[in-house]
Amino acid sequence: MPRILIVGGGYAGFYTALKLEKHLRRGEAEVVMVDPLPYMTYQPFLPEVAAGSIEPRHSVVSHRRHLKRTTVVTAKVTGINHAAKTATITPEVGEPYELDYDHIVMTAGSVSRTFPIPGVADVAIGMKSIEEAVAVRDRLIDNFYRAALLPAGPERDRLLTVVVVGGGFAGIETFAELRSLASALLKEYPGLSIDDTRFHLIEAMGRIMPEVSLKTSHWVLKNLAQRAATVHLDTQLTSAVGGVIELSTGESFESDLIIWTAGVMANPVVRGTDLPVEERGRLRAQAELRIVDENGAVVEGAWAAGDVAAVPDLTGGGVGGFCVPNAQHAVRQGKVLAKNLTAALRGEEPQKYVHKNLGAVAGLGVGYGVFQSGNIAFKGLIAWFMHRGYHGLAIPMWERKLRVVGGWVGHFFLGRDNVSLSAREKPQAYFQEFASRPKA
Repeated sequence: MPRILIVGGGYAGFYTALKLEKHLRRGEAEVVMVDPLPYMTYQPFLPEVAAGSIEPRHSVVSHRRHLKRTTVVTAKVTGINHAAKTATITPEVGEPYELDYDHIVMTAGSVSRTFPIPGVADVAIGMKSIEEAVAVRDRLIDNFYRAALLPAGPERDRLLTVVVVGGGFAGIETFAELRSLASALLKEYPGLSIDDTRFHLIEAMGRIMPEVSLKTSHWVLKNLAQRAATVHLDTQLTSAVGGVIELSTGESFESDLIIWTAGVMANPVVRGTDLPVEERGRLRAQAELRIVDENGAVVEGAWAAGDVAAVPDLTGGGVGGFCVPNAQHAVRQGKVLAKNLTAALRGEEPQKYVHKNLGAVAGLGVGYGVFQSGNIAFKGLIAWFMHRGYHGLAIPMWERKLRVVGGWVGHFFLGRDNVSLSAREKPQAYFQEFASRPKA
C-alpha cells in the first residue's frame, strides 16, 4: 500500500487524518500521523482555560481515541528528504529512525513569533499550548493569595500586575478573560480591591483586533477601560528584564505575569526539509493544496495545509493574496486536502480550496463578547452567547462538545472553580519532605 505521512496533528493534520479514514477504502493506503503531542489542542479555548472557565483536558482531542485507522506516532519529525521520500522520526525515548513514505502532508502548524527584546525569552510565557494556559491560570491565582498577605507596596503591585503583549484576537481574548478571572477572585479576597489590580495590554499598532471593524474595536477598548484594564496603542515593549516592563512611551512598571501573543510564524520544522519555502518561512502551495516550487511546478507527493502553508486565497480576502493563519482555514483545508489526496491516489482531479471568511467572534470574559460578519456586528451578552455557541459546536468530536458544554452549565450553577494546582509541577515534593532516608 502507498504510505501517507502526516507531519503534525493540529487542526489541519487531525482533520486530514480523520477525513482520510472516511474517504479511503480499506487497504487503499496506510496513514501515519506524527506529532510530539498525543492530542490536538483547540486553541480558541485557551483564553477560557487560562480564566478557569473550561477544564484543560476538555479543550484537547486525543489522537488515538478518535483516529482508529491511523497509525499515530508520538514523536518529532526532525528531518525530511523528499527527494528520497524519507523522514527522520525522533521519539522522546529511543533512537531516531527513518520512515519511508509515498505522500507527505505538511501540517506542522505555527509557533509563537518573538523579537529579540531583552528579557522576553526569560520571563514571558506564550499562549499557544494547553500547558501555557494552565500555567497562566495557576500563576494569577497564586499571585492573589500571595498578595493578600502583603501590605500595600511595590511587591504587592508586582504580583497583581498582568501584562499581555499583542492586540490581535488571541491577545485581546486572553487579556479580557484574565481580567474577568481577576474580578471574580476579588470576591474571595476582601482585603484587595479592583484598584489594586493592574492590567496592561501593549500593542504596536494604532488599533486592536484588525479582523473586526474600527467601530467594534473601539467598543472593545471602551469595555476594557470600564473594567479597569489599560490598552497601550502605538506602543512597543522595549525591555522586560527581570519583570521590569519598559515601554517605548517611557513608562515603566513591574509585573510577575507577562504573556506574549504578538503573532505566529510557521513551524521551523520546514527548515529541515528540501521542500520549497517562501520568504516568510511557509511552504509554497497551490489552491489544490499541493506543494509547488518557486516556478509553480508541482512537487509530486507533497501536500500542505494550515499555518505552515502559504495557500492562495481565491476569494481575494486574504493578506497578501494568501489565507490568513487561523482555525477556520486550517480545519477546512484539512478536509479538502483529504479529498484531494484520495482523488490523486485514484487518478482523479483535485479541487481548489475556496473559503470566504464567515466572520469573527471573540469572548471577552463572562458576559462579554463581540461578533463581526461584514457590516453586521453584535456586542456584549448576545455576542458572548454566540461565541460559546459557535466554538461549542466547532470543537471536534461529540464527546468533546458534551464535556465543554457540560462544564459551562456546571459553572453557571456552581460558579467558576478558582483553585490553583501549581504544586503539580513538583509532584514529589510532599512525599520527599517526609520520606525516610538511609542514615549516612
